Amino acid sequence: LDLIEDKSIDLVLTSPPYNVGKNYENHNDLMPYDEYLNWLSKVFSKIYLKLKDDGRFVLNISSVFCDGEYKPLFIDAVNICRNIGFKIRNDIIWNKNQISKRTAWGSFANPSDPNVLQPYEYIFVFNKNLKKHIGNKENIDITKEEFIKFTNALWEIKPENRKEILDVCPAPFPEELVYRVVKLFTYVNDVVMDPFGGSGTVSKVCAELKRKSIYIDNSKRAFDFAIKRVKMVFDVKNI
Repeated sequence: LDLIEDKSIDLVLTSPPYNVGKNYENHNDLMPYDEYLNWLSKVFSKIYLKLKDDGRFVLNISSVFCDGEYKPLFIDAVNICRNIGFKIRNDIIWNKNQISKRTAWGSFANPSDPNVLQPYEYIFVFNKNLKKHIGNKENIDITKEEFIKFTNALWEIKPENRKEILDVCPAPFPEELVYRVVKLFTYVNDVVMDPFGGSGTVSKVCAELKRKSIYIDNSKRAFDFAIKRVKMVFDVKNI
């Protein structure tokens, strides 16, 4: 992130590791919770510097179980962003329509200690300094039908489940989610950055939608996979 020019990014769309023990190649996903929040704060502070004054930060985050108890990570993440200077403008519920196999119920059929599963995550939209994102009308490519659909804050999108992608990144974005965010919040030729780039879904969709993208990840394997996906987009376009 330090290599990116300040105030050069139109949109940051990302989802950081949730600190739940996922098998990332070069990241400890089981930090003490306070240490993890401090780490997030450092990353989000740098994101703030890189965004243009009229840029947006779109953050996918959830609640988690950490240190043996429920943690409202989404609340802590929003508070971190607000303390940095971001202004929250929207929240979206991503309904994944998926509940993992039940291995624990808490107290089954008993009110003493039931567990409640959450088949959804949050997507928060933040402004930096300006509410309106400035661009040329000729670079607007969202249709009326898409705008009406995407501005309903309940998004029913199935998670990414392709094995070749999950093998590279244990928690990848589905392409439909990225498509909606990019179409709704950017113009053609805008610069979109994902500092937790993973399998490269943000860059792939940006290539398809004629946006520029900046991909960052600390896994060379993930980077090579992301480059391959983006190159395939341009190869198809050139046929």
